[in-house]
Amino acid sequence: MAAKRAERLVNLVIALLSTRQYVTAARIRATVPGYEADDGSDRADEAFKRMFERDKAELREMGVPLETGRTSAFDTEDGYRIARADYELPEIHLTGEEAAAIGLAVRLWESAQLAGAAQSALVKLKAAGVDVDTSRSLPIQPRLDRGEAAFEPTYAAARDRRQLQFDYRRPDEDSAARRHVQPWGVVAWHGRWYLVGFDLDRQADRVFRLSRVVGTPKPTGPAGAFEPPADLDLTAVVAGQAGGEEHLVLVRARPGAAVGLRRRATSLGPADDGAGGVEDRLQLRTTEPWALADELAAYGADVVVEAPTEMRDAVIARLTRLAALGETT
Repeated sequence: MAAKRAERLVNLVIALLSTRQYVTAARIRATVPGYEADDGSDRADEAFKRMFERDKAELREMGVPLETGRTSAFDTEDGYRIARADYELPEIHLTGEEAAAIGLAVRLWESAQLAGAAQSALVKLKAAGVDVDTSRSLPIQPRLDRGEAAFEPTYAAARDRRQLQFDYRRPDEDSAARRHVQPWGVVAWHGRWYLVGFDLDRQADRVFRLSRVVGTPKPTGPAGAFEPPADLDLTAVVAGQAGGEEHLVLVRARPGAAVGLRRRATSLGPADDGAGGVEDRLQLRTTEPWALADELAAYGADVVVEAPTEMRDAVIARLTRLAALGETT
């Protein structure tokens, strides 16, 4: 199913689930995004009728209980609604992995352009006099965008097959560098979002963590400019390039400090801090040492790296840069 048609069907379902009245085809046409606008021409009317008939048939084939009827005896034409009691599923019990997968899908859907269009349909229905059941409406709030500003333009460029340019700062570099990429797709891996694509400057496949993108990515050129590999597995590519070698890091933390760090660390017991006090020794495992160095530096004097030397030097270098910035301000 084409993306635009899927989006239109979702908009239609949300609109009809959120009203207790029957909604006429004319009102659906005016309020649900994706249908042919009414410009007074026979061509537009015929296009809408064909599209709406296909959508009704498809919803019923999928098992959506689309009802036809009239709200009152004064109505002059039939309308449509979806009975929530017949549409809702019974209680579902999911495994941990299934629940995580559904949660990820919901976050992606809420962050994409479906959210604004679907919410717009509900607003228009209410403004047109349709009794919208706001107490039961779906919580359509695009949340992911606020935490990952690069997600929307990156996702859109990958969907439309448009080349993308953006500034990207690696953790071991002081400044961002401009990248030109054919974006193949966006995928979540280990709690972070990644772009997988072909780096045109380096002529090689690359993985980019979206949190390291500086500013807003900009699509360039026409849509459909390239095609991703037919056998592409986004997760496997990210795991292969972003995963890397696992590193063991030993640190000492002051009692009661670095709570977030302790949640994923293995405690090795107390240690002498050299000044007559006691600190906690922790062991950490990471496949992203530079990201961990950033995190450890943020704890300041509450955390000291014991090993390896490379991690200790990386944290000291970050703290030295921060101190220099403080002196110049």
